[in-house]
Amino acid sequence: MAIVIEPMEESHLPEVMRIERAVFQPGWSEQAFLQDLRNPSAFYLVLRFQGKIVGYAGMWMVVDEAHITNVAVLPEYRGRGFAQRLIHRLLSFARERGMTRATLEVRVSNTPAQKLYEKFGFRPVSVRKRYYDDGEDALIMWLDDLASPEYAEHLQRIEREIERKKGAIP
Repeated sequence: MAIVIEPMEESHLPEVMRIERAVFQPGWSEQAFLQDLRNPSAFYLVLRFQGKIVGYAGMWMVVDEAHITNVAVLPEYRGRGFAQRLIHRLLSFARERGMTRATLEVRVSNTPAQKLYEKFGFRPVSVRKRYYDDGEDALIMWLDDLASPEYAEHLQRIEREIERKKGAIP
């Protein structure tokens, strides 16, 4: 299984926008991605499977907090651990950069994503009413011990699990 995770570049945007339109309605604009790619506090990744970009993820890092802004995998490629690999890479990078906490928003209806985030230690803390354009609420989730040695061990356990199931994290 040829999987490559690499930093997102402007040249990736046509494929990223194809994924964005397939996953999110209405989704981010290309201009929003361009702004973030030029923002030194932002970090974005793409995941290639057999040469094709099938997923991406991003976050902002401000002071000591990482804010995961988006995680997306084309629907036909879900269930292969790609989102898990992307989140693992984001959180590992955040730890390397001295982030101590992480947060994100997720649709209250997106229970598969919530379960994945919980696997990484995120816990629901509140709800933002009518957060999304269609009026759906967002569940706010936090991870408070990102910098701890125990969390480093947790990330290593997740990495070993991925290696056993699907092959090594690239």
